[in-house]
Amino acid sequence: MLIQEAVYVTSNTDYTQCPAPDLPEYAFIGRSNVGKSSLINMLTERKNLAKTSQLPGKTQLINHFLINGTWYLVDLPGYGYAKVSKEEREKWERMINDYLYRRPNLLCTFVLIDSRHEPQRADLDFMNQLGENGIPFHLVFTKTDKLKSNQLAANLDLYQRKLLETWEELPPLFITSAEKGEGREPLLEAIDTYNQSFEKANQK
Repeated sequence: MLIQEAVYVTSNTDYTQCPAPDLPEYAFIGRSNVGKSSLINMLTERKNLAKTSQLPGKTQLINHFLINGTWYLVDLPGYGYAKVSKEEREKWERMINDYLYRRPNLLCTFVLIDSRHEPQRADLDFMNQLGENGIPFHLVFTKTDKLKSNQLAANLDLYQRKLLETWEELPPLFITSAEKGEGREPLLEAIDTYNQSFEKANQK
């Protein structure tokens, strides 16, 4: 897929205020500081489309970006650690869950995982929550350039074995590096496949 245009559209705290649900939509989410903004900028080949920060909890809204005028990329707040109050975190959680469970044109959620770490409880709990609610998702391992190939292979194997303790079948998995541009084409191809299915379904 060639990204010809990527523009910021709107930010909201309420899924009902998001753009009209007439185009396919893909959400990107992960623990704070997982490299989400860098990955979004790499995918769209725009340096500052999503604002990057060293501070956890930078993204606090549901951010919509229109890609090629035909689909939405949605940048969601991170889950897990952030330097905010418990009340603020609970508010984010309600906002995110309302969006994930009620947005009719959300075709897939891309859950970002920092490849440098062993399986984290926050990630596992979030994925189980998606599964229990029937929300389709794919796994995107980030920052893979920070590891040697044998370390990466060991971490991925550990993660997959951990998931298979509760999952009969693993979700699709992508290996990415925003720094090196790795994983861009497979991710965009997956989105393109969803886009085509959405278009066919809406032609009937």
